[in-house]
Amino acid sequence: MSHLAIVVVSFNTRNLLHACLSSVFADAARSAIDVEVWVVDNASADGSADMVREQFPQVHLIESDVNLGFAAGNNRALRELGFSDPGNGPLPVGVPRHVLLLNPDTEVRPGAMAALLGGLQRADRAGIAGARLVYRDGSFQHSAFRDPGLLSIAFDLLPLPARLYDTRFNGRYPRQLYDQGRPFCIDHPLGATMLVRREMIQQIGLFDEGFFMYCEEIDWCIRARAAGWNIYCVPQAEVVHHAGQSTRQVRSASWVNLWRSRARLYRKHYRPAYVRAASWLVRLGMAWQARAARQRLDLTPVALAEQLEAFREVTRIWENSWTAREGYLPPRGN
Repeated sequence: MSHLAIVVVSFNTRNLLHACLSSVFADAARSAIDVEVWVVDNASADGSADMVREQFPQVHLIESDVNLGFAAGNNRALRELGFSDPGNGPLPVGVPRHVLLLNPDTEVRPGAMAALLGGLQRADRAGIAGARLVYRDGSFQHSAFRDPGLLSIAFDLLPLPARLYDTRFNGRYPRQLYDQGRPFCIDHPLGATMLVRREMIQQIGLFDEGFFMYCEEIDWCIRARAAGWNIYCVPQAEVVHHAGQSTRQVRSASWVNLWRSRARLYRKHYRPAYVRAASWLVRLGMAWQARAARQRLDLTPVALAEQLEAFREVTRIWENSWTAREGYLPPRGN
């Protein structure tokens, strides 16, 4: 029987979390996988923690008094499992060989966990494996991406031809790769579902908690690839992803968090000249977004003011991002 640790970080997603955990235990029983499930509740106010205690007593529940975010929330559970950053000595006995990180807005389809484990174990020097994500109705959802660059900023903020959005120009992988049914090498999966090898965490360390939300999985994968690990998408493992359920709760705050994290990612891994070009493009995009928002007739004055302030905040974040004190840091491999 395989042993697998599973970590779910939740924030006000009680019903989705219930469906996620139910799918995990059902698939584990079906596939004879011995699972050790951890839930980190980020100070939810919707009774999520009570639900886990009452309906899933076998789950290890960590209740945080504050919203730690995705990176620090996962790190909290990973440390409980015995992981730490490099330089802290050998891992203790009993640390799981594989850890599956799931968003609470996911549901694993039958056989998904076994397929992920098989894909990670068989693929060449695989450190991280992502699943094939689908929407509730089973329709296709992009699950794997190339590292972001200048074009990805332009696609997100400026009016580019719609026919190009699902192409490699926007960091997407061809549908044919998913349909062929074999693991394929990628830059990074969507962080909603990631199976991670113990040795990779031991070598490159935990998530960078400087990312509160967004881009932490991209940073992790860049560091993993710099250390010689490969990242894969495993299309045989299908997972339903009810996209964006946590972040929809505070849209403007999520927008700012996204672009703050992107600024950190670019500063950390790209050279200053590239970050300077990205900063100019972001500021151009925010100006265009603000103009488009002012022309919308469906926004209330309050909603418009909130959006415009979010655009201004992102502009402030990026204005000096290329000269920020962190500077360029070569990807850490050890």
